[in-house]
Amino acid sequence: MLEQEAGPPAAQTPDGRQPGVRRLTRRKPVEALVSEGGHGAGGELRRSLGLWQLTMISIGATLGTGIFVVLGEAVPDAGPAVVLSFVVAGLTALFSALSYAELAGTIPVAGSSYSYAYATLGELTAWVCGWCLLLEYGVSVAAVAVGWGQYIDELLHGVFGAGLPAALSAPPGDGGLFNVPALVVVLLAMAFLLGGAKESARANTVMVTVKILALLVFCAVAAAGIRAGNYRPFMPLGMAGVSAAGATLFFSYIGFDAASTAGEEAKNPQRDLPRAILLSLVLVTAVYCLVAAVAVGARPWQRFEGSEAALSGILRSVTGHDFWPALLAFGAVVAIASVVLTVLYGQTRILFAMSRDGLVPAVFAKVDPRSGTPRANTVIVAAFCGTLAAAVPLGRLADATSIGTLFAFALVNIAVIVLRRTRPGMRRAFRVPLSPLFPLVGLGLCLWMMFSLDAVTWAVFGVWMAVGAVVYFGYGMRRSRLNAAPRAATAPVSGEE
Repeated sequence: MLEQEAGPPAAQTPDGRQPGVRRLTRRKPVEALVSEGGHGAGGELRRSLGLWQLTMISIGATLGTGIFVVLGEAVPDAGPAVVLSFVVAGLTALFSALSYAELAGTIPVAGSSYSYAYATLGELTAWVCGWCLLLEYGVSVAAVAVGWGQYIDELLHGVFGAGLPAALSAPPGDGGLFNVPALVVVLLAMAFLLGGAKESARANTVMVTVKILALLVFCAVAAAGIRAGNYRPFMPLGMAGVSAAGATLFFSYIGFDAASTAGEEAKNPQRDLPRAILLSLVLVTAVYCLVAAVAVGARPWQRFEGSEAALSGILRSVTGHDFWPALLAFGAVVAIASVVLTVLYGQTRILFAMSRDGLVPAVFAKVDPRSGTPRANTVIVAAFCGTLAAAVPLGRLADATSIGTLFAFALVNIAVIVLRRTRPGMRRAFRVPLSPLFPLVGLGLCLWMMFSLDAVTWAVFGVWMAVGAVVYFGYGMRRSRLNAAPRAATAPVSGEE
């Protein structure tokens, strides 16, 4: 069945362009997005990733600093019931993950939620989503790289009894001159990515395996210190405490959408992307709950207050030795390196999609024919993120990544509902159950968490959006590829069931 994507052809100006609001709301047909999959200037991305590699990409981007750091912040809110808080946070993420799974299987392209918004909500909304993703991925790489330097320092202290000089382990304004470890981990990730998606996925799989083993070793060793009394009372602060901790822990799940950025390098994206997104969320939740259950059993929940390295402290108190905390620090180093690798990968692929649409400079869509990777894109992004991590105190800009991520999640939930109405007969490898109820629940949860963030975070986010508006109206709107084919968003499309 043929169906109009966006109604009747729009009025045009003498130069063939669409006027006013029409240019801001024009949509790119799903078929156009999918047909361009893998194609870049000078070469093509290679389809080399299977279900296992895609799942590891999402786990690599998700399982990292959250469990090593944020547990110490959440336990004082929930007590031993922090295990339930992880489940609550995982269920909250699940509603958005279901929407991602449907759209990733329907529109399997590199742009993730940016491309989904382009097909359903229009160019301006897509730009806003893409701009949020630049904040989420780009600043997250820098922030996580800084954390990597801190764990390197802890590892060196545990093994050699001395760490890096303060001047070389923190940026100006944070007590140092230049954060060398942060730059090093970004450059290492860049080197892997330049080798190709398949090679990067192999390295990530090894790193994910190491960090899961490190957490399982923690559980095995710390289990010797479990005392039944530490679980009583199980819910000392009631459901309010469980909910408060769940809101804090939700951000430990950010990253499950990373597999959706690999849509143009997956062997069978329609089948494997939905499975990878949901499977990674289930596996990460299981690991989180297991680690949390052992941790609160081995240490009274009141002693977690102010503990930034709770897991290391538990191992030290249970064994009385520094070997196990040092081993866990090694696991944390590998874990964070894996996050940097996968998030940097996602950033380059989103810029690749935006560049192919003309909204950012063409250099980001240029593909090296030998490696099948966007080499210039990767080098530019790595140089920017590495410099940001090494030389700039991130402050509240890092906090604003949370609100940018939630905004992108909210748009994905809306996009599912819109595409169901505008293209009801389109083939879908996975369908969100009980739609539109579940996408609306996911949207509501995202908005609730956004509005629970403080005013300063909103102010930083507002400044970022203002800068994005200047870039879009000054560059993106004028150079959009839809300008050359103004009727593209209204052309008949096929592919219905």
